[in-house]
Amino acid sequence: MQHLARWDEKLILFAATGFGLGRIPVAPGTFGTLSALPLIWILSQSGPALGTFLLTGFILLSVYVADRAASLMGKKDPGSVVIDEMAGYCVAMSLVPVGVSTLIAGFLAFRFFDIFKPGPVKYFEKYSGGAGIILDDIMAGLLAALVVKCLHLWGLI
Repeated sequence: MQHLARWDEKLILFAATGFGLGRIPVAPGTFGTLSALPLIWILSQSGPALGTFLLTGFILLSVYVADRAASLMGKKDPGSVVIDEMAGYCVAMSLVPVGVSTLIAGFLAFRFFDIFKPGPVKYFEKYSGGAGIILDDIMAGLLAALVVKCLHLWGLI
């Protein structure tokens, strides 16, 4: 039974750290954000209904994974846990066609909101556990999605 628990813990930590990219010592959040690229591609190929369902499922799974990883690491919001950045970047890309220009704009907008945490983003940091780890990044992703959508509608990207 103990062997199964260790395997489960390793899987949780592997997912939580963005397949290990969150363990990079410099800018783990930035590298963790990039680990969402395969997920963004899958979501973009899924169609609106299935994509929304998959994104919602990923966000809910992220809350659980982040909560378990934080517990395993003994920290409130470990820097190496980047599944929150992955979820936020997926949200940022949810309203536009995926292409090089939108991926770059979405990445920059998401990282801006995630790092500087303006009003509504900072508000969600007050929650504890997995929800507290994930929700501020989801809000950063929503704000980034609006920026990228406007830029796309205006023909700037």
